[in-house]
Amino acid sequence: MSFQHPISFVSQICLFQPEQGHGPTNEVLVTSKLPRRGDNGGNKEGTRNYFHTPQSLLTKCSPSTVLLSSEEVYHLSVSSATFAWELGINFDHIWQKTLTVLNPLKPADGSIMNETDLTGPILFCMALGANLLLAGKVQFGYVYGMSAIGCLGIHALLNLMSSSGVSYGCVASVLGYCLLPMVILSSCAIFFSLQGTFGTVAALAIISWCSLSASKIFTSALAMEGQQLLIAYPCALLYGLFALLTVF
Repeated sequence: MSFQHPISFVSQICLFQPEQGHGPTNEVLVTSKLPRRGDNGGNKEGTRNYFHTPQSLLTKCSPSTVLLSSEEVYHLSVSSATFAWELGINFDHIWQKTLTVLNPLKPADGSIMNETDLTGPILFCMALGANLLLAGKVQFGYVYGMSAIGCLGIHALLNLMSSSGVSYGCVASVLGYCLLPMVILSSCAIFFSLQGTFGTVAALAIISWCSLSASKIFTSALAMEGQQLLIAYPCALLYGLFALLTVF
């Protein structure tokens, strides 16, 4: 982690544990890069290492170097994690959901899937629209509109089929994450046309991939065993619309 300063910046701060019997129990190693004069009159970058205890860290350093104590570094890392948590962003859950979508045969974790996480879906919708734009199709409005209307339809259907019920945010999260294979298909449309036999087969495969992943997650999160194919059919209709936008 680096910290910017008008004159110099600290490039590395880490806790240092010396050998037993040598000096204090905890020291902070600070590596800073300072400007110095070169042989030809130009400015070059010099590197200096400092070993300080947290109490004397700010008093033993040169005035042109900004150094942070171990407590301040800890509070910075905690505040960053707290900020992401307050926004509802859990990077581990995002990664787990992405892997679940990429591998349709992988069992879905219902506790992770049954939550309102719209970070990944928004990114995937933006990526789909950007890929279509690079392919010469300005379809952002259709992508967002079909996503909202499709989520409403699937939400109503799942509430009729499930005894426990499901929130709209959970449905939007699952359908948005399962849009990832469609993003892969749209990226292929940038380099070559999909209006042919190969494009038709690829679109059908991607639609099956998306719908099977979405239905697998829904059955796992809502405990709807034996109803995966019933859920996969309306999901396939929704993803088929995205495939039409991508191919044509």
